[in-house]
Amino acid sequence: MPDRVPSVLRVALPLPLPRLFDYLPPRGVAASAALVGRRVRVGFGSKVLVGIVAGIDAPDPAAGTLREADAVLDATALFDAELDASLRWAAGYWQRALGDVFATALPGPLRHGEPLPDTARAVWRLTEAGATATPALRAGTRPRALAERLRAGAQDEDALAAWSPQWRTPLRSLARRGLVERLWTTQPVPGTPRTPPPVLGAAQRRAVDAVCARLGEFAPLLLDGVTGSGKTEVYLAAIEACLAQGRQALVLVPEIGLTPQALRRYGERLPVPVHALHSGLSEGERARAWTAMARGEARVLIGTRSAVFTPLPQAGLIVIDEEHDASYKQQDGFRYHARDLALVRGKTLGVPVLLGSATPSLETLHHAMGGRYAWLRLSERAGEAIAPQVHVLDVRAQPLVDGLSRPLRAAIAACLARGEQALVFRNRRGFAPVLLCHDCGWHADCERCDSAMTLHGRHTLLCHHCGARRRVPPACPQCDSLGLVPQGAGTERLEQALAAEFPDVPLVRVDRETTQHRDALEKHFAALGDGAGILVGTQMLAKGHDLPRLTLVAIASIDDGLFSADFRAGERLAQLLIQVAGRAGRAALRGAVWLQTHHPDHPLLRTLLTGGGYHAFAAEALAERRAAGFPPFAHLCLLRAEATGQAELDAFLAEAFALAENAFGVTRHAPMPAPMPRRAGRLRAQMLLSSPQRGALQALLRELFPRLHALRERKKVRWSLDVDPVDLY
Repeated sequence: MPDRVPSVLRVALPLPLPRLFDYLPPRGVAASAALVGRRVRVGFGSKVLVGIVAGIDAPDPAAGTLREADAVLDATALFDAELDASLRWAAGYWQRALGDVFATALPGPLRHGEPLPDTARAVWRLTEAGATATPALRAGTRPRALAERLRAGAQDEDALAAWSPQWRTPLRSLARRGLVERLWTTQPVPGTPRTPPPVLGAAQRRAVDAVCARLGEFAPLLLDGVTGSGKTEVYLAAIEACLAQGRQALVLVPEIGLTPQALRRYGERLPVPVHALHSGLSEGERARAWTAMARGEARVLIGTRSAVFTPLPQAGLIVIDEEHDASYKQQDGFRYHARDLALVRGKTLGVPVLLGSATPSLETLHHAMGGRYAWLRLSERAGEAIAPQVHVLDVRAQPLVDGLSRPLRAAIAACLARGEQALVFRNRRGFAPVLLCHDCGWHADCERCDSAMTLHGRHTLLCHHCGARRRVPPACPQCDSLGLVPQGAGTERLEQALAAEFPDVPLVRVDRETTQHRDALEKHFAALGDGAGILVGTQMLAKGHDLPRLTLVAIASIDDGLFSADFRAGERLAQLLIQVAGRAGRAALRGAVWLQTHHPDHPLLRTLLTGGGYHAFAAEALAERRAAGFPPFAHLCLLRAEATGQAELDAFLAEAFALAENAFGVTRHAPMPAPMPRRAGRLRAQMLLSSPQRGALQALLRELFPRLHALRERKKVRWSLDVDPVDLY
């Protein structure tokens, strides 16, 4: 009888190589299909890596002597059948090594080989002494407010964080006096106070009924509602119906800054704890949330882009808020799109996927118009709120002081005099985008990028592309003149000018520099308070925030976005304008939007503001895209490459161009420099592939990806295939 051929483990390692690696199972462990999906620790050269068993196979006779895996780390597979299939699809569609995709899907501790974490949550409740002492605590203090909240029932730490970003300080005060105690549980906490739902409008009710009718089956649904129309209430009602069936819900939001507000609102309404997963949490916190969902202990999770990899063993509903947002697309490494992967997962899981936006992406809108997505419309604001009035300020020949005209300053002053709040929007960080010599025209450019440096404060120049920074020179390096002048206005300059003009009201700046710390955005909103105040910020303020006293949105400038060469620039600008304008007048107070521009007659502004709004713009843009052969009427892949030398870059792209010749009817566009040809000291170029058929493009990429890895020049360049790029930058 012939000897039995041993089986080997085919292991996906976290490496950017499009192949699996063969290992013998650890001594004493049989190579069986039960190992697929489990993590293993293996030696790789002089390193020790953690990979995932992707399959079991017979050994390759030409492979030589195989190493044994050091250990199997899990008792069962980390990925269930659905998530495993979805990740393999993602690796194939976005052309990324399977091991790299598996590693991306795991929280950091699990990626590094640590065991699954304990998912018990800390729960705080009043002691008997605390219940007795609560009425005697000083009224109006945070310890008293927290004690009153705990009298209604025990609270886990997620619920406390949703209640107040500063919950730890009063909790420590109560704990020192023995008035609260901590317990540990994996079960939902009873007694959590719930806010009763509002009465839904007729359009909201129809949208909820449409979603609930599809629970238990795959259905993509677009919830297309104007800003302030109550889309979140539709999400909440649909999630409650999902929970009533004993199922889990996943909610994706585009920004970390939206998560605390969403956690508080969802936590106040839903009968189960609401978990979070985003990069602002520690690795341990992310691993616990991921594991709690995998075990079915958590029922609702809110997260940003990477939360799309969360296991959903009892899936019922996936919600994608602000589905149009470009931040759902990963811009380096594994360049996946969370919205598109969520749709694939929803189809495999057999659950509805609800995509919400006031400004749907043109691709999503095209699918809805074609009947591929159910199209749910909310065309009016919820409750008493009405759409804001729009004022276009033609600032040609008008003096601008620190980027603001006299009429705009007067509108801000009138708003504050009424005890209301104003948002001053400028989508540029820093004090000024350019530092210029008035005498010779020299301007401060980054030495490592083809880009100007931004002035931050009075003394620092910062490159927003590579992070390089240097001091402002005491004189012009070119002509020794002292006439160095900041040109343009960023958020810092606006903050400084408005603080000087309105010193008696709170003023908060919201941009990347001021929101780096945990719960920073919530603290900024708390500092603004409920009275007169000013918010100055970038696009971070354009998404989802609900401030009832904010009645004025002042858009300092958007002119630099009107003439971009990127085919998506008009769509992004239209979305940004509608979204930021939608922050005004979301409650009972009437809102107004003031827009400063040197181009009041620009077709995009005319269509958006007076010619039918976003949907009229979208119809025109889709017609232009169809004529030009751009998405959604074509499918693109951008081969991005960068190198330290021009010769190596040109040689690699020339070989890549030859490999794509006349393949599958896909159009290959000649390599050309990137719009920013040099960044962080490296030269950059790209090659565009396009096809009217997604299948043809994918067929080419399946052949091209491994052949690119085999090129001799590949080791001298960094390169990636960006499938469905959201920009050509």
